[in-house]
Amino acid sequence: MGSLKGSERDRRLMSAGVSGAAVREGQTFAGGSLAARYASFVKLPHTLFALPFAGVGAVLASYTRPENVTVANAMWIIVAFTAARFAAMGFNRIVDRTYDALNARTQQRELPTGRLSLTQAVVAVAIASVVFVVAAFQLNRLCGWLAPVTLAWTFWYSYTKRFTAIAHWVLGLSLGIAPVGAYLAITGAWSDPAWALPLLAVAVMLWVSGFDIVYALQDIEFDRAQGLHSVPARMGVRRSLVVARIAHGASVLCFLAILLLRAFPVGWLFAIAVGLMAGLLHYEHSVVAPGKRTDLADQPSHPELAIDLKRIDRAFFRVNILVSTSFFGFTLLDRLLLA
Repeated sequence: MGSLKGSERDRRLMSAGVSGAAVREGQTFAGGSLAARYASFVKLPHTLFALPFAGVGAVLASYTRPENVTVANAMWIIVAFTAARFAAMGFNRIVDRTYDALNARTQQRELPTGRLSLTQAVVAVAIASVVFVVAAFQLNRLCGWLAPVTLAWTFWYSYTKRFTAIAHWVLGLSLGIAPVGAYLAITGAWSDPAWALPLLAVAVMLWVSGFDIVYALQDIEFDRAQGLHSVPARMGVRRSLVVARIAHGASVLCFLAILLLRAFPVGWLFAIAVGLMAGLLHYEHSVVAPGKRTDLADQPSHPELAIDLKRIDRAFFRVNILVSTSFFGFTLLDRLLLA
């Protein structure tokens, strides 16, 4: 048989043993309580991805306004971030509920299965949005007035996949806003130099967009069938992994630039954070890298590259939580021990 082309080749690049049967997604809760359903509705454990980088923003702000680093401000930052993420993810679930009902990977979500009604979802998103704005105003007026802009950007992301593959970067910037918002929560003013905060936001954006491209490999055939836009749907498996690796490499370089260009007065423990991030991201890509398979029924003598979809979930969740939490930990230690 000749070489495989297009979507057929990409289908074979994915794990051959994946069933079309609907299964419960990872990082969700099996309990039937309303709290468990809402936690699964927004995949609450995923809050751990970017919340530590909000902490990084607060730590970096402490070099300028250490007197504003209080328990109350830290709590309001956590409330604001959690509420904003709940609102954004819940809005995404509402907007995508028709597609989720068609996709075997997402059919067990709360709206397609009826475990939450559309009214319950809308009310929860509205409440979370109000909580976010109130929490932002509790921090300072600048954060309060910027809160609706932040919500508008994160809500807009939910529509981008319908018309552009840059949706990954729109999502990335939605989370890249987190450390900027936390910095402004502590200082109440923009950074000096002015480019420091945009560089921090871009660094986080590239990190998020890279792992989101990897995560989107799970839906490559579904996205193509439904006319949805993503890097994997447009470029295929192997080239998408290259794009994701480039994004992660650029993210590491941006964080390194923060150190080398003295955007913030960080020290050698911050450098360790950057190095550990680079190592973890390299491991992530080794986990999801295609391996050789010889069990393809119609091409036993021509092994094709294949990806185990379970590895994607492991790389997406476990590795990236290690990236964010370790980065925050070393940045905090750098501030406490070396400042």
